Amino acid sequence: TLMVEPLTDLAIFLAIVLVGLFVWGAFSPFEALGWWAGWFGERVYVDPQPPNGYTRVARDNAQAYILFLSGIGRVSGENFSLREQGFLQRLAGALPEAVIIDDIFPYSVNNLALTGQPFLARFWRWVLRRKLDGPKLAGYLINMRNIWQVCISADNRYGPIYNQAVADVLLHSLLRYNYNLDNQRPVFIIGYSGAGQMAVGAVSYLRELIQAPIYVISLAGIFSSEPGLLAADHVYHIYGSLDYTHRLGLMAPGRWPIFPSSEWNRAWRQGSITLLNTGPMRHTGAGGYLDIKSFLPDGRSHMDSTVQLVVDIVQRHLDAISEKSGDPALPSLTTTPSLTGEHESHVLSDAVV
Repeated sequence: TLMVEPLTDLAIFLAIVLVGLFVWGAFSPFEALGWWAGWFGERVYVDPQPPNGYTRVARDNAQAYILFLSGIGRVSGENFSLREQGFLQRLAGALPEAVIIDDIFPYSVNNLALTGQPFLARFWRWVLRRKLDGPKLAGYLINMRNIWQVCISADNRYGPIYNQAVADVLLHSLLRYNYNLDNQRPVFIIGYSGAGQMAVGAVSYLRELIQAPIYVISLAGIFSSEPGLLAADHVYHIYGSLDYTHRLGLMAPGRWPIFPSSEWNRAWRQGSITLLNTGPMRHTGAGGYLDIKSFLPDGRSHMDSTVQLVVDIVQRHLDAISEKSGDPALPSLTTTPSLTGEHESHVLSDAVV
């Protein structure tokens, strides 16, 4: 009897959590539908973050704009991840002529932070405090909420609405940092983990708003077969051999080879998708892409290898654009390119512009 009661209580608790998650998921589409119906107005919320010297710095002579969309652990545009901060700082140091924007919350149709929502703000602030203090359960609540948003973005019914809203948020972010629509500077969207879906999903609609080249860099991204795969000038998918989480994207039927007319398979045949294997890296945490304490056989840390990979992608396209336009070439990288994968020579020698 003493053992049965705790087990019964645990079963009831798990049942309540499960029902709550399904109810939560059932109401998730209403945010996108509400945006489409105009219930929230046209305002795009800004979670003001002071420039830190390497991101969110407007430059009049910027050669490229990099939009960083964080993984499902975020609650707002503020970046609490030390690993992501280190990644962006290194990226900015290697690409001084690029504007890097990271104060974007892609899990909201209008960039409104969870901690700023009208009804649940106090709850999410409590969850965030608990997460920062260490308990994993609080982090799981945030992850589950944002996973539902990823599912909405990938859904054929609600996805087009949600992704159009995200495209508006991305455009608003570009304009806030002096993006000139007439200069057509290239835009690189880095989608980390679940934000890979948001990055790919928004491209089709961002393409209608700006005429510049748009490239998607999926950093261990989880995404379905989206029209954005065809709308982007090129899509790079970076993954590690020990990362099994990114393979969740393979559950999308459109990424199966038995559907040759899907966006994924058409983009693949056109050579618009490049897969880049980083070696033995995990999805996140220790041994992940942004870990400075784990090292590859060549002696580089996972962080340095990942940064160099992204830098190479951006720099190659900037060099190709400069050559095509006749402008003076941008400073070349002095480091050894680290692109690896089955399309390696294609990326290094013939960047698609």
